[in-house]
Amino acid sequence: MTTLSRILVLSILSLILTLTSCSNNDDGGTIPEPFSIKTAAELNAYLDDMAKATDVPGFAISVVKGNSIVYQESFGYANIQNQVAYTNTTINSIASTSKTFVGAAVAKAIEQGHFTLETNINDLLPISVINPKQPEGVIKIKHLATHTSGLLDRPEVYLAYNYHILPGENINTAGAGILMNEIGIEQREAYSLEDFLAAYFLEDGDLYSLDNFADTPPGSTWAYSNLATGLSGYIIETVTGQSFDEYVKENILLPLQMNASTYSIEEVNTAEMATRYINEGTPLPLYANDSYPEGSIYTSNEDMGYFLLDMVSGIKGESNLLFSKDSYDMLFNPQLAGGLVPQDFAENHGLFWYFKDGKAMHGGNSFGVSTHLEIEQNGASGFIFMSNMDASFSGNTQSYLAVQEKVSKAIKEYLDAI
Repeated sequence: MTTLSRILVLSILSLILTLTSCSNNDDGGTIPEPFSIKTAAELNAYLDDMAKATDVPGFAISVVKGNSIVYQESFGYANIQNQVAYTNTTINSIASTSKTFVGAAVAKAIEQGHFTLETNINDLLPISVINPKQPEGVIKIKHLATHTSGLLDRPEVYLAYNYHILPGENINTAGAGILMNEIGIEQREAYSLEDFLAAYFLEDGDLYSLDNFADTPPGSTWAYSNLATGLSGYIIETVTGQSFDEYVKENILLPLQMNASTYSIEEVNTAEMATRYINEGTPLPLYANDSYPEGSIYTSNEDMGYFLLDMVSGIKGESNLLFSKDSYDMLFNPQLAGGLVPQDFAENHGLFWYFKDGKAMHGGNSFGVSTHLEIEQNGASGFIFMSNMDASFSGNTQSYLAVQEKVSKAIKEYLDAI
């Protein structure tokens, strides 16, 4: 079986944003239907049953209603083999849900006067990024933030050359073998964000290809792009003189008191980190990716509760903790015009936030990581789900979707009752 037949590369975004009606996991176990959940104790009991009935190793949930965190609990295991419980302080990466922090960083940089949504990215970059298929096209900040830049992910390059197993990790394991032999990931030191993006987007780069670009004008076609998001992070580095991780820490994480969160895995106490699993018998070695802004925040359920609370307040115009009301409005204002829509899983989006059925949301999947964040566009409520469950390999996708569907239903019942 080939790599591309076993892993859902870009289509996984649509899967994590569109819930299906599937209710059985791949092992044949039935996920119970949530029914008449009215209290936190009843929600606890339901989710505890779910943890036991499914193959999700561990997960955590925070729920906000009004201006308060009304629920924050964790279930299952951060490490199955050592029976380490998954707790609200367990550190887990959140994959592409990290893009909501890129959105906040872009809004902050705009408020600080570094650029606007209409700024040509080549007015900011030290070396121009040109789409060879549309050389006259002007790629703007808003195109990066709405996935309409024409800068594409080439799946085999994005996976095999962007990700790397950390030096010192044991690669003589089944999990390491899957990443190395089936995906092509190497064990190596990280490349800098600048070097990786230069290798991909500049004509003399080792990873450069015409396939890295769409033959459509900027702003005309939607195509989800991790590497264009990474480029957003690099632009912030260029205009501020700070590394992107330090910029986010100073301007977003610390103001929100997300003191356990970081983009730098070197700052993570790995003893407090959830083991990432392909399945309960196949843990993965620690890995990272060079285009890190788009998918590599390490955080806890406790910390994500602070972020969720501020986003719920900000979308209804009641927060100025990170930036002004106008900047929160910009973050959550629909940016796509002229009938352009992302795909069937979303109706429009703001700065890296998708809108669907009255909700602003983003999901994330990486190897052994599955997350989902959503808030009501009227600011009434929201929740975060994060886990060390895999949904990137096709055999695991439906299991994750079934879990997420039932979690969402259970939370809705709880929110409706309180």
